[in-house]
This record gives sequence, structure tokens and C-alpha cells, in this order.
Amino acid sequence: MKQARVVVAMSGGVDSSVAAALLVQQGYDVIGIMLRLWAEEAHAGEEHNTNRCCAPEAIADARAIAKLLGIPFYDIHAEHVFKQRVVDSWIAGYADATTPNPCFTCNRTIRFGFLMQKALALGADYLATGHYARVDQMMTAADVASPPQVRYRLLKGKDAQKDQSYVLHVLGQQDLARAMFPVGEHTKEEVRQMARDFGLPTAERPESQDLCFLTQGDYRSFLIRNAPEIARPGPIVNTRGEVIGRHEGLPFYTIGQRKGLHIATRSAHSEPLYVLRLDAANNAVVVGSAGELGVRTARTRKMHYVSGEPPAAPLRCTAKIRYKAREAPGWLRPLPDGGAEFEFDMPQRDVTPGQGLVCYLGDEVIGGGMIARDSAT
Repeated sequence: MKQARVVVAMSGGVDSSVAAALLVQQGYDVIGIMLRLWAEEAHAGEEHNTNRCCAPEAIADARAIAKLLGIPFYDIHAEHVFKQRVVDSWIAGYADATTPNPCFTCNRTIRFGFLMQKALALGADYLATGHYARVDQMMTAADVASPPQVRYRLLKGKDAQKDQSYVLHVLGQQDLARAMFPVGEHTKEEVRQMARDFGLPTAERPESQDLCFLTQGDYRSFLIRNAPEIARPGPIVNTRGEVIGRHEGLPFYTIGQRKGLHIATRSAHSEPLYVLRLDAANNAVVVGSAGELGVRTARTRKMHYVSGEPPAAPLRCTAKIRYKAREAPGWLRPLPDGGAEFEFDMPQRDVTPGQGLVCYLGDEVIGGGMIARDSAT
């Protein structure tokens, strides 16, 4: 019987290294692939910049892991497609006065788009990554009109502190049919211990928390260098429309921000001031008190459902509005335009256009969509 072939997306980190080792241990025909992703060009007198996900030392580590495991390893150039699909769309999100999350685009178009096609070209049956998430399958009920079918479910990782299902909500049935997340059944500490047991040199490698393509400072300086036209100064106004300060450009502010406003940070009633919304039409940052910050309802643009179908009726579930946010209960209501509305039981302070609203039913990811600009109420 032919072994199933699995391509593992390797990064030189502990999670993908253990994912590859587990698959080899389980008897799969494993191939390691690492993508070379775009990084900003170095300025005169500076060293060459590399994307954090594929720095020379990371490529060397991934290649060494593959050699140790006895599997083929390829590094593939994906700079152009990554810049076009991920970085450029991220910049466009800031130009639209939102706070975008590039990981959604990367998982949809690069890992489970570009890389999946490369994997299939190598004869792979599956694509595995080091994400902390899980996939299972169930049979749908049969009726007169249609026979039972396999439905794949995207589930949270077992380690609640490392769960990455939020950024994977963009995956659909075809993706999940070929997706494997070998470390999703384990905690981070268990993964590190397995790396030690396997003798992998990446066992103690620290994690990177920053965006992989930010190699020279923070996102603000990146935007100034690469899209200076979107950083237009303008007024900071209160909810009465009174100008109380000046901002440096809408991309440098986000909902709920308190520090860095460079204004008197308290209202006339001695309350701290926070960013309430970004007014793109007037290039203004609107600020107010904490009591004005929370919203009960958020609407998304096109909503993606993991099952491929929206719920037939309003669904009682939970939702996250940011990767590190806590889930909050409420009602999910699909809208006729393909978007959705989520009504929270309690007001949420940091509902931010451009971020993802991702819905859960227990451990299962129902789906998600980008929070629309000027849509939170």
C-alpha cells in the first residue's frame, strides 16, 4: 500500500520541526518545504534584510532538521507573490482606515494557496503546518435529495494559550480535506519536550511575535517608507466635533488606543480619552471617554463559513474580535449581502475595523469575516 505523502511547511522553528518529526514517526512519506518570502530592501550602508520567517539561520535550521529526519527539503522563492498578495493588501487596509491582520491573507493565499499548489505538484496528499489547531471530520445526515457527505471541522488547538484557529478561519472544506496540524493535539511545553526527545536542535528556539516582514523597526516606520502618501496628518476631534489636537496619520492609530495621542489625555470631566473611531472621510481621529468606547454589535464584510454554508437561522455562539481577545457570547446573524452581524451580550471595547470577527461553537470554528469600517454600533 502506497504511503500517503505529506508536505510540511517548515520555518526552522520548533513547531514545524516537531510536526515533521511526528509525521515521519507515523510512517508518512514526508517532504519539507520552506518558502522564501519578501523582505524590504536594505538601505545604503545596512546589511541585507530578510523576512523573519526565512532568515538564513532559519533556512539552515530547517535544512538541518530535514537531514536529521531523512526527508527531502526544498526552499522555494515566493517573494513576489507574498509581496503582492500579503504586504500590498496589508498596506491597502491601512489606506482604507482599518487595522488589517495580514495573517488571514497569508494563510488563505500563501500557505493554503501558493504552497498548497506546490505541494500538489510534488504529488502530496496533504499539507501540514505547525499551527496549534485541529481538524476532524463527520458525516452529514442523508436525506432523499442528497447522500451523506464528509464534512470537515476546524477545531481549536488543545493548548488554549497557543490556539491559532483564529487565523485559520479562512480555510474551507477543500483546504481542510488536505490539511494536517500535527502539534494541535499538544501543549507548547509538550511540543518542546518532544523536540528534545527527538534530538531536534530547535527545541529551545524562541518564538517571534512580530510581523515577519517588519525588519526595520515597527509598522509605523515601515508604512512611512513604503506608503508615505497614506500618512496624512489631520485633526483629532471629540464626539462634539471640536478639534482638540493633531494626528500624524490615520494608520498610526487604532480603536481603544490611549497612549501616543499627544493631546491632553483627559476630558473636561477628568476622564481618560481613547480612540473611538477613524473618520476616513474627514481624515480625523475621533476620541472620547471609556464609556463611549464599547459597542454591542459588529458587522463584517463577506463572511466565510468553514462548512461552506451559513447557519439557516441566527446562531447562539461566541466570537473573538482579535487574536488575543477573549471569546464573548452573543448572536450571529447572516446578512443578505453575504456579510454577517454579531450582537454581543455585553459591549466590547476594542471592536476594530480590519480585524477578524471569528465565531465559535464550543471548540469548533464556525467562520469569520473582516470587521467592516464604520459598521460597529
